[in-house]
Amino acid sequence: MITVDFSRLTVSPGDRILDIGCGSGRHTCAAYRLKGVRVTGADLNPEDLKEARGRLTFHDQLGEHGGGAWNLSAADVTRLPFPDACFDLVVCSEVLEHIPDHDTAMGEIVRVLKPGKPLVVSVPRYLPERICWALSDEYFNANQGHVRIYRKSDLIARLERAGTRFLEHHYAHGIHAPYWWLKCFVGPTRTDSPAVNLYHRLLTWDIMKKPRITRFLDRLLNPVLGKSLVLYLIKRRL
Repeated sequence: MITVDFSRLTVSPGDRILDIGCGSGRHTCAAYRLKGVRVTGADLNPEDLKEARGRLTFHDQLGEHGGGAWNLSAADVTRLPFPDACFDLVVCSEVLEHIPDHDTAMGEIVRVLKPGKPLVVSVPRYLPERICWALSDEYFNANQGHVRIYRKSDLIARLERAGTRFLEHHYAHGIHAPYWWLKCFVGPTRTDSPAVNLYHRLLTWDIMKKPRITRFLDRLLNPVLGKSLVLYLIKRRL
C-alpha cells in the first residue's frame, strides 16, 4: 500500500529520490514510475532489499516505470552513506517509530536532502496506534518493534529543529485501523482467526483492485481513523 501522495510533490526528470527504510520497495517502485527520476531504496534488512530488487526488476520487465533508473543500498538511517545535500526528495515512511535514536535519524535524512527540496515522513497516527498498544502487550514487538507513539505536534517540532519547515499533512489507510485493532484483540501473532483472515483478504483486494467502494470508504474514514500520519516538509535554505 502506498502512503505518500506523490501528486502533492513537484518532481522533475533527473531528480534523485531516496526512499529510506524502503522495506520491500513499495514507495521505491511508486517513485520509479515518475518521469526520468533516479530512485534509491535503502534499508538495513537484506531480505527486504532482495524483495525490493525483485519488485523493481519486475517493473523493468513490464515497462512500468518513468524511464529513469533505480538502485538499492544497505544503509542505517542513523548513519547514511550519502554525501550532504545529494537528494531532491527524501521519503521516510513508517520508519522513525522503530528507531531508538530518532533525533539522529531525522538529522541524517535532512542532511542528505538539498535545501529547498521536499521531505515526506509518515508514522503511525497517535490514537489508532495507542488503541493497538492498549489492546495487546505483544503488538509493538510483533509489529517489528515499535518503540514510541508520536503526537503530530511533537514530530513536526523535532523535524523543524532538524532543519525543515512544515507544509501540510494528511491521514492515510482509514480502513486499515480496524484491521489492526481486531488483530490485536485476538492476538497479533495468531494466523488462525477467521475474522482477521477475512479482513486481510478485503485489504488485499483493495490494494490489488482499488475498487471504488473501498476507495470511498478509505477517504471517508481517513480524517477520523487514518492509521498513518503523513507529513510534507521542505528543507530550509541557509
